[in-house]
Amino acid sequence: MQGMSERQYAAHVGLSRGAIQKAKTAERLVLFADGSIDAKASDVRRAETTDPSKVRSDRGASGAAKAPRTKPPELKLKPVPEAAVAAVGDTLREQGLAVPAVGGGTTYLQAKTANEVLKAQERRIRLQKLKGELIERARALSLVFRLAREVRDAWVNWPARSSALMAAELGVEPAAMQKALEKHVRAHLDELAEVQPDFR
Repeated sequence: MQGMSERQYAAHVGLSRGAIQKAKTAERLVLFADGSIDAKASDVRRAETTDPSKVRSDRGASGAAKAPRTKPPELKLKPVPEAAVAAVGDTLREQGLAVPAVGGGTTYLQAKTANEVLKAQERRIRLQKLKGELIERARALSLVFRLAREVRDAWVNWPARSSALMAAELGVEPAAMQKALEKHVRAHLDELAEVQPDFR
């Protein structure tokens, strides 16, 4: 064999043979062409794909110390995209939590905390939707647009309805009053059309 058997690798890393078989099935081990395990490459792959919070301690259920594990080789970590680091920082900042220093990198704990915060926010939003406290953004935009159009139509039609009464009260020509009202109402509506609501 070029490399180690499952039993040998299990002893090498201090795990059960069953755990090694699971890792093999999950393709977390590197194998030689003959099916034996490349220990060095497998140590690296396992370290890259293992959640630090799920690593078992060096003591079993009986309290007896397990055989010491071989120290894995030093890893060359892949750089994390700046967008991902910024997203973690934004989430932590929103919750008033410690944010990684600029250029200092994000720790696993900070990233996991940000992930848990986002999951909690997602659950809260889902619950608010179920309770009817939130509506879809597209529906909200449609309702606001429809309301704005109805208000605009009401203002456009207002001079024709009100000009005669106002003209009688002021003792002026109804047609001149309607024309003046329409002019000023349209100018005001043009000003309102320039207002851009922010729905973020």
